[in-house]
Amino acid sequence: MVDTDTRGRRKVRVGVVISDGRDKTVTVEVPQSFAHPRYDKVVRRSAKFHAHDEQNDAKVGDTVRIMETKPISRQKKWRVVEVVERAR
Repeated sequence: MVDTDTRGRRKVRVGVVISDGRDKTVTVEVPQSFAHPRYDKVVRRSAKFHAHDEQNDAKVGDTVRIMETKPISRQKKWRVVEVVERAR
């Protein structure tokens, strides 16, 4: 993994690849769950990120770690750091 002290504090997220149809780009869905402030019910939300995958290594269903980076294109502001778990 990249040393974050020399490059600043960058956001890191872990999510599941839901699309890998484009060249060097994957779409990653990152789940988020939290307790509702008033009702204490668990609320589940998710966000989708377009991430740069230089080696086209990640496939649909893989769990990946993505890190924030400088804008690569209009939508891509994240890059794949590692594949945490392969899809079965």
